[in-house]
Amino acid sequence: MIQRLAVTDKAMELIQILKEKHGDLMFYQAGGCCEGTQPQCFEKGGFFPRMNDVLIGLVDGFEFWIDRDLFEYWQYSHFTLDVLEGFGPGGFSLESPLGKTFKVHYRLFTEEELKDLEPLQRMA
Repeated sequence: MIQRLAVTDKAMELIQILKEKHGDLMFYQAGGCCEGTQPQCFEKGGFFPRMNDVLIGLVDGFEFWIDRDLFEYWQYSHFTLDVLEGFGPGGFSLESPLGKTFKVHYRLFTEEELKDLEPLQRMA
């Protein structure tokens, strides 16, 4: 099965730091104007996905949710979670005080990959 989500080594290093400081984490990528399309990292339970939001994968065992409307637009894309230096939009994400921001890089799935994508889970 083809995974919908990958993580760079640089992002994994930051996730380890955040995990040590905050415990279990979760990621949410909203589609609103304030957040842009950068994912936010919260303590697990610090944000509640809405009905029909989509779980596209796990990052070091932590859920990565996407806004239901944004997913409809990006459903044929592979996501790679990365991290950049700088202050991201909103400043609510746990990495913000460290002067970093998570970023997602997208690429379209190939026709072959689309035939073998891992199943999705939607918030009930």
